[in-house]
Amino acid sequence: MNRAVRVGLIVIVAVAAGLSGMWARQSTTPRPEATVPAGAGAKLLALTLPDPAGAPQSLAQWRGKVVVANFWATWCPPCLKEIPGFAEVSRKLAAQGVQFVGISIDSPEQVARFQQEKAVPYPLLIGSAETLQLSAELGNGPQALPFTLILDSQGEIRHVKLGTWSEADLEARIRPLLAPG
Repeated sequence: MNRAVRVGLIVIVAVAAGLSGMWARQSTTPRPEATVPAGAGAKLLALTLPDPAGAPQSLAQWRGKVVVANFWATWCPPCLKEIPGFAEVSRKLAAQGVQFVGISIDSPEQVARFQQEKAVPYPLLIGSAETLQLSAELGNGPQALPFTLILDSQGEIRHVKLGTWSEADLEARIRPLLAPG
């Protein structure tokens, strides 16, 4: 796929996700966590996505850890609101076997600039329209952002959330998944 088509596709996906996100935020009713079938985490861990420099990164490299996968974009205000809390919890729990990964529906240039400016301590990868479609299969029906999955160390999806997490709630969901000790 040539660069112009890829950038055009990213823009279309970004607009669609943004509109979906606006629709999702319109509701004042708290959203229950989605349920996903057993084994669905394997689909996420099977992904290989490029980092902002274009190097392929397999999510399988984090198998055996608690994985927090956050679908986001630099143009998404709620995403930007929650990332500082994600960064803090990532720093706090990294030594305990927790791996955060940001899957951005954005251009590599924007993500690289964001990572450098904000010093995000975890890997940021570049998603695509297909990646956003996978998020729908994993509980993100409206394909809106932000969308976060928390997998236990066996690769099972334990928590799914469309919308923002507070730092305290995020940490409270992760801690029970950590190995005792």
